[in-house]
Formats: sequence, C-alpha cells, structure tokens
Amino acid sequence: MDKRVTCVVAEDEQLFRDALLELLRQEWPDLDVVDACDDGGAALEAIGEHKPDIAFLDIRMPVLSGLDVAKAIAGGPHIVFVTAYDEYAVAAFEEGAVDYVLKPPAPERIAKVVERLKARLGTPPADLAALLERLAARDTGGSLKWIRASLGTALKLIAIDDVLYFQSEDKYTKVVTAEGDALIRKTIKELYDELDHEQFWQVHRGTIVNLRAIAKVERDWRDQPLLTLRNRNEKLTVSRTFAHLFKAM
Repeated sequence: MDKRVTCVVAEDEQLFRDALLELLRQEWPDLDVVDACDDGGAALEAIGEHKPDIAFLDIRMPVLSGLDVAKAIAGGPHIVFVTAYDEYAVAAFEEGAVDYVLKPPAPERIAKVVERLKARLGTPPADLAALLERLAARDTGGSLKWIRASLGTALKLIAIDDVLYFQSEDKYTKVVTAEGDALIRKTIKELYDELDHEQFWQVHRGTIVNLRAIAKVERDWRDQPLLTLRNRNEKLTVSRTFAHLFKAM
C-alpha cells in the first residue's frame, strides 16, 4: 500500500485555518492532516513529532513566525506559505518557485497548490535559504503598535492587538475594544495605511476589523457577509466592495 501523505497546517486565525482545512479536504481527500496549529511554536513541535511531508505555514503567527519555523525545519517537509496579499512577497515566492496561498484561501488556488505538491513529493524540498533571507529583511514589523486615543477629556494608550474594529464617525474614527470606545483624529484611509494588513482588513468604506476579533462569519438576507465579534453584541456588515474577501467562508 502507498505511504499516506501527511501534512501540518499552522494558521493563527481560526476562520482562515478552518477554511484552508476544508478546501484541502475537498481537493485532496487522501491527505492526512496530522495537526492544525494556531502558533509557530506549536507548529514546530508538531513538525518535529510527526515528520510530515508538507507544512502550510502562515507567515505571521504568535511565538514563532512562519519564516522562523521554515528556517528551523529546512530540508524537512515541502513548505507552502500562507499570507495576506503583498506584492513583494508574492513576487519573491514566484521567483523562487515556492508554493503560497493568499488569504482568504480560494478553491482555485488550493487546487493549483495541491497539483504542484503532488508532482513534487518525489523530489527533495526546495532550498529556501535565499528566499527566507529576502522575506525576513522585508518583514520589519513597522506597522502601528499603539493608538493614542481620546476617552472623554483623558488621553488613553491602546495596544493595537486590543482593538476589535475601527469605524468612521464624523471627523473622527472610533476605536472599539472589549472595554469600551475611544476616538482618534485620523481618517480610516490614513489609519489603514499604517496597520498590519495580515491582521486588519477593511470591510466597509468606514470600517476596519481586527481579524482576530471575528468569532463567526454569516450571510445576511442579501447574501453579504455579516461578522459576529468576540466580546461585543453588535455585528458588522461587509460591503459588496469587500465581500470577495470572505467568499471562501
């Protein structure tokens, strides 16, 4: 009997992880996903334990990044990187003939990756040293980390990871956290340019959401995505302009 092909999936956003796992089940029913991890440290342990043939690694994860994990397991499994759209990263992947999946994972892309992986299984994994060096140099972590916001007459410092979403409100932008709301004098466009697009997505002309704050994605009566948030009662509607971001969910 042929050896079963094994795989570890590492993606810290549950929505994307579930979507990726479901698409892999559809495109490659015989693939044995031996572990699905939500941080780089767990991924490294799982790869060491299971010695999988393939590893899907989100580039930005807690504990260890996908780049850190890839460097540590060089010469091990075939690697597929998972990333939000970035022209530089995509160009680097294609130049190095390395497989990648953009968020949110799309069926056609998964089908192409599966086809290429099957063809490569009998060959040694690609040498990623040069690619990892280029990507690490680009990944400077220069995105916004803290927000200075007005809370009444006081000034409050809010960690960017604590923000659930941002929403335009007249001349201000409302900063929404589990503890309450605050205001900043910055437009949504200005703010979006400073944010990490791996973590924050614009879902409406006046709304940016933290992907880690999304508990569930549903559809409203117009078949547009409706976002349920953790620790908040309100739901956010995704406008038609940005609905394609959630088409695989």
